[in-house]
Amino acid sequence: MLIMASAAIALLPFRYAIRLGSVPLGKERISMADCLWAIEAVSRRLPWPTACIEKGLVAQRLLRGSGLDALLHYGARQEANELEAHVWVTVDGQAVIGGEEAKSFAAIAVYP
Repeated sequence: MLIMASAAIALLPFRYAIRLGSVPLGKERISMADCLWAIEAVSRRLPWPTACIEKGLVAQRLLRGSGLDALLHYGARQEANELEAHVWVTVDGQAVIGGEEAKSFAAIAVYP
């Protein structure tokens, strides 16, 4: 899925790429810990670096497929005359991926 997320981010307009993670809540039961471990394990093995948006899209899709109401947050901040963006995912109000960096970003949009 990280490969698909990387391709979507590189090739599609944002409004289409963001739909990758937004799926109906499913019934498949995968633990949150296993889901997050898998994302990091695959990310380390890809021949290119993965960004927070790719990891966030995959985390949201896997967690929602497992029946968890995962929300993808898109935020931005001004840093040294440059605009920086960051993506993080929350479940029940708690950040599950990308949360440490999220503290310094202002949320712009939330995607179910």
